[in-house]
Amino acid sequence: MSDLSQIKTSVQEYYGKTLQNSTDLQTDACCTADDMTDEQLAVANSYRTYMAEQFGFKSSNVEFLKGDIEKLEQLNLKEDSFDCIISNCVVNLAENKQAVLDQAFKLLKNGGEFYFSDVYSDRRVPADLKKDPVLYGECLSGALYWNDFLKMARQAGFSDVRTVRSRSLAVNNKEIQEKVGDIQFMSTTYRLFKIEGLEEDCEDYGQAVRYRGTIAEHPHFFQLDGGHRFSTGKIYSVCGNTYLMLAATRFNGHFDFWGDFSSHFGMYPECGTVPMKAVSVPTASSVGESCC
Repeated sequence: MSDLSQIKTSVQEYYGKTLQNSTDLQTDACCTADDMTDEQLAVANSYRTYMAEQFGFKSSNVEFLKGDIEKLEQLNLKEDSFDCIISNCVVNLAENKQAVLDQAFKLLKNGGEFYFSDVYSDRRVPADLKKDPVLYGECLSGALYWNDFLKMARQAGFSDVRTVRSRSLAVNNKEIQEKVGDIQFMSTTYRLFKIEGLEEDCEDYGQAVRYRGTIAEHPHFFQLDGGHRFSTGKIYSVCGNTYLMLAATRFNGHFDFWGDFSSHFGMYPECGTVPMKAVSVPTASSVGESCC
């Protein structure tokens, strides 16, 4: 058995047998002890009827498939058919992370989104630490250096990676602290959109949007990512990529749009790094129009 196969087996045992609840974790990287085990899959299936009733359905509309996140093609899922793929603290456990991103891109519809949280590091984790099963189980040794992740995401086809939120992780175990040394770990949530026309840089096309406040859970504002918070009713100037992330996705019906891509004014200044400013739009006749 290869080293990586042994690690995967050890991690399955760590999550399925060693960890009984979240208090058994030695870091705050993962919130719960659920991942990649038959035991947890059985628990998920046992709640299908209950959850259907809670959401007002006569029967469950949820299906659980057991598979390897690095080999999603083996599940015979239809490409270009998913609106959203969600993952929580799983990608760092995968050996071939590029394959995960590649498969997610293929499965998403145009306008679809890979929305996921995972653990990242401020430098590349040394090879000897990558073989440590406890560090793997704690979601640390499989963490990607954040800049390598950005390169992989772009290689898969996700041109503009958006950070939703990020926090530093605390390592509460002295032995683990000594192993990782000065490596800093972060839990970060990313949005990766599959949208034709997204550019690697934020470009200015003189466009603007206004949030209608029509998403039930967000009547007062909508947070696209860490740098884009749209207050209901305000008109905001946006870059071309942000415009498309709203106009060419499931969010389209919740925004009004101004502008198109016929005029270019150079790079958009400091996109996502400073608070957005509300702007005035001279013509109201285009309210409700979009490029899509």
